[in-house]
Amino acid sequence: MISFQHVSVTYDGGQAPVLSDVCLEVAEGTFALVSGPTGAGKSTLLGAINGHVPHFTGGRLSGRVIVDGLDTRDHAPRDMAGVVGFVGQDPVRGFVSDTVEEEIAYGMEQMGVAPDVMRRRVEDTLDLLGIAELRGRALAALSGGQQQRVAIASVLAAGARVLVLDEPTSALDPQSAEEVLAGLLRLVHDMGVTVVVAEHRLERVLEYADQVVLVGSGGRVTSGAPAEMMVSAPVAPPVVELGRLAGWVPLPLCVRDARKLAPPLRHRLSRVVAYDVASPIMREGLSASGIVVRYGELVALRGVSIEIPAGVVTALMGRNGAGKSSLLWALTGVLPCQGGRWSAPGAVRLVPQTPGDLLYLDSVAQECVTADRENKRPAGSCLARFDALVPGVDAGVHPRDLSEGQRLALALAVQMTARPAVLLLDEPTRGLDYRAKVLLGRALREMAAGGTAVCLATHDVEFLAQFADRAVVLASGEVIQTGPIDQVLIASATFTPQVAKIMAPERWLTVAQVADGLERAGHE
Repeated sequence: MISFQHVSVTYDGGQAPVLSDVCLEVAEGTFALVSGPTGAGKSTLLGAINGHVPHFTGGRLSGRVIVDGLDTRDHAPRDMAGVVGFVGQDPVRGFVSDTVEEEIAYGMEQMGVAPDVMRRRVEDTLDLLGIAELRGRALAALSGGQQQRVAIASVLAAGARVLVLDEPTSALDPQSAEEVLAGLLRLVHDMGVTVVVAEHRLERVLEYADQVVLVGSGGRVTSGAPAEMMVSAPVAPPVVELGRLAGWVPLPLCVRDARKLAPPLRHRLSRVVAYDVASPIMREGLSASGIVVRYGELVALRGVSIEIPAGVVTALMGRNGAGKSSLLWALTGVLPCQGGRWSAPGAVRLVPQTPGDLLYLDSVAQECVTADRENKRPAGSCLARFDALVPGVDAGVHPRDLSEGQRLALALAVQMTARPAVLLLDEPTRGLDYRAKVLLGRALREMAAGGTAVCLATHDVEFLAQFADRAVVLASGEVIQTGPIDQVLIASATFTPQVAKIMAPERWLTVAQVADGLERAGHE
């Protein structure tokens, strides 16, 4: 169905190809998972499938990309639209209608689909992705996760034989992600649709993949069976990392298989305390009480009271639509509140879900120089922060040409340069590989240790297990739980890390904790 024949892609002004001599075959009815470090070229690989690269992006593509018999050299993206459906990392940019139902129908209208067929496809797609209750809602009023599911629904309804998705679950809570993936698997298994997914959240997708495509350094691409590729893959989910640590053969790709192998490991650790439960030192930070936010008749926040202390990293958790983004925007003062009040010891800065909204200059260097100047910081401070998060990026590149993860890192570096009293982040791990997440987590903990009150809204429980100290859980616009991160994660039926599921009933959260426990057990 998809064939890359010695494909190389070099963008204008680039020193080296983003993709180099790629030879790749994806069969019909395959669920292919594209993985690799942040900025390696995964989005370029996806864009080449529908001809977006190089027809829209510019640059030079050598070799051939053939999809269902169509050569992208001879067919523009509009010609490929009936074959390939594409959902990018930021679905809002692709919306052309006002409501959910109109957006799902739009693509079919452009293709001349008969009204009765269109109606049936709309209903099928709404049910498939579990968004029937959203049909009449305005797209602008949806949460980021809901918008992502609508974007996927719009390309599914158009009847494409190939679906290409860039980070489709990154903005979704675990249950919503499972619903989306279940829908995609039904298309693969029952209808023979070919699905190509680039995803950093491997823990969510790996077990469903038929083929793993790894984009590595220098734009080199390799592919194979998931179990074989994970043996030496530079990026791997916790279940694989735990399997490598324990020496399990074959490597498990899902929690169920790992639990079958885990009893001896749990026995070895049974006499070792899982981790230090000492409470961190918290200082006065942001305090809010009775926050109410309404969008017309929709009540997003119902009298929320929250403390975001300095000295620790606070996680804001909850399902899509729980009110997390609304709360963060309300605490910046940008979003008007219909009730409540808040106070902070200094400036409050937010890194939003769409970090490009903070970037307006022509290069990474210009953004960093401006941030240093406006915040009276030594020259090079912002660029050093950026390079620490995503090393090796050319400072002369335009922010729009960065990957989503690199763009996030730049926006974060700009906000961190301001040394705010309170730093808020909305889904900050979107587009970041595991290594980049570690660098981000260390940076946030460093800021917290320096006296900043840090709060991040995210569904990335693996990241929270490593770097958060405490959690506040929202549901339907209300706070339903507050407590230490380990207690909140282990008590949850939904927001539980892979290691915690595998090692239960023992209270281990991360691979690093297990490694430390094995070392301590060896000394006893």
